[in-house]
Amino acid sequence: MIKWTEKRFTAMVVVLMMMVSLFMPLGAYAEETKASSNVEKTTTVEKKEVAEAETKTIDIVSINDFHGNVTEDARESGKNMGMSKVINAVKSNKAKNPNTIAVSAGDSYQGTAMSNLTYGAPVSEMYKEMGIVASAVGNHEFDWGIQRVEKWAKDGNFDFLAANIIDKTTGKAVTWAKPYKVVEQDGIKIGFIGLTTRETAYTTLPENVKNYEFSDLKETAKEWTDFLKSGNAPEGKVDVVIALTHVASFQDRETKEVKGDVVDSGLCSVENLDAVISGHSHQAVAGYVNDKAVVQGYKYGRALGKLTISLDKDNKVSKITPAVDMLYKRKSELIADKDGQAIHSKYENKLKPVLDEVVGSAKEGLSHERHSKNGTTVLGQWVSDVIRKKADVQIGLMNEGGLRTNIPAGDITVGKLYEVMPFDNTLVKMEIKGEQLKKVIDNGISNPNIGWVEVAGLKVNYDMSKPFGSRVIDMYLEDGTKVEMDKYYSVSTNDFMASGGDKYDFEGAKNFVNTMEPIRDVITDYIKEVKEVNVKFEQPLVAKVEEVATEEKVVTAEKVVTAEKVVTAEKAVTEEKVITNVYLVKSGDTLSKISAKFGMKYQEVATYNKIKNPHLIFINQKILIPAK
Repeated sequence: MIKWTEKRFTAMVVVLMMMVSLFMPLGAYAEETKASSNVEKTTTVEKKEVAEAETKTIDIVSINDFHGNVTEDARESGKNMGMSKVINAVKSNKAKNPNTIAVSAGDSYQGTAMSNLTYGAPVSEMYKEMGIVASAVGNHEFDWGIQRVEKWAKDGNFDFLAANIIDKTTGKAVTWAKPYKVVEQDGIKIGFIGLTTRETAYTTLPENVKNYEFSDLKETAKEWTDFLKSGNAPEGKVDVVIALTHVASFQDRETKEVKGDVVDSGLCSVENLDAVISGHSHQAVAGYVNDKAVVQGYKYGRALGKLTISLDKDNKVSKITPAVDMLYKRKSELIADKDGQAIHSKYENKLKPVLDEVVGSAKEGLSHERHSKNGTTVLGQWVSDVIRKKADVQIGLMNEGGLRTNIPAGDITVGKLYEVMPFDNTLVKMEIKGEQLKKVIDNGISNPNIGWVEVAGLKVNYDMSKPFGSRVIDMYLEDGTKVEMDKYYSVSTNDFMASGGDKYDFEGAKNFVNTMEPIRDVITDYIKEVKEVNVKFEQPLVAKVEEVATEEKVVTAEKVVTAEKVVTAEKAVTEEKVITNVYLVKSGDTLSKISAKFGMKYQEVATYNKIKNPHLIFINQKILIPAK
């Protein structure tokens, strides 16, 4: 009996030990789970603290320099999104964040046949559909007369903002636009101040802006920013102030440094200003200046600018993050908005018979690649040649910005010609002295603001080492006759240039006649007459390297000759000292790349060469590299 009990006891002990061993891991797992739960709880607390620190996010989505590009480029390589996909992109942003505000930075209407023929009607409907609340006034908003502005605003259900456009008769801001607008979103008051580039005074037909002045950007921004932040506005004190501008900006691809008029004007140094939305320069920009976010959304609806405003629990701005959504890079992902398609179809069906009319063909494409090379473009020379023949004069001149895109090989339609020449400029002819002609051409030799003059019937030799405005060496007519300074020559151009646009000066002209015939119509009639355009291009603007002789050496753009040796321009030296290097710009060069070859920063080289826009250099341009 005892033995049985001992055996039973022993068995029970074994069972108990096994049970304890089984429960041990369970206890350990329970402790681990508890610890894990504590970690999760801690993480949740941290997340809650972050959420409390930034309780609201408001997005400002912007479009700029749309220029009436309501039709999608159907080509695989085409970058233009068209109105329907741009509308969809904005609506998608609003779906992701209901606290999204949409605005425009100007230059919305002028630029395509569908928009031009209807004076911008489809663009206004597009802006209404995507919910634009405010727009800056671009220089091209003046192209059809400022009387269009009020209708655009009414039809698009938004406000134009223009704090620095001053009516000369009253000395005050114009009444057809507001200086600012306050938009309240989720309890946050955001003030937008409208600013227009001061270049409008000469980049628009002078007649259309003769009654206006464009006040200082920095002073105007400071005045209205302080007003809005002080609480003196009827809307009360605002939480965020953003400059909604049609003012240029550029961004270095490598350093990400932001430059342009938004910086040069002092706009980004206004203390109470929180951010700047830019336009005018057709660039993709997302960066900071003086800790202020600056954004620009490229052009033609190919991208959208975006400012993400993060606010803390006290509605104070904790940060503003700029970004650019390159829509064209994900074009296939975007779905066309149905309402946008309906708007486009309405105008397309109405205008299709006009736009699709084939007026002739081009044997080869007529290129107008702006700023890609020195001098006149193929398209520019051809148009200049046509208008001089039409006017029966010796010389034809066009401004580079008056022509906007290439003419591809094949059929040429009325719609394409509207894209090429969106402006309703008229043909003008006159006679000017050679001295004045030289000034006109000099204004279009690598002008940092407007590019190059388009020329026909004239051959010009110029020297890029000369200061801007005095680069023309000599000029010859088509028959080889040298242009003399005191003789008169017959010239044709457009009314924009003739009246001082782009700062072209035709002072002292005689026998001035504005034919009132749109140059687009002149070109159309010419194509119909010849049926096929076949252009033989010869660059009329030729860079000439003049030799400068001294007793000891002869310096040219390609090499430096001393009394004893020849060295290349990339490393020009003499026996006694290092001479400034001379570099000729090649295809694919950037100022940053060139500067790096010589172990220098591009800012130093830009300053030394007095290059206003370091992002704009030209093939065969001479870049002087200062000796170290």
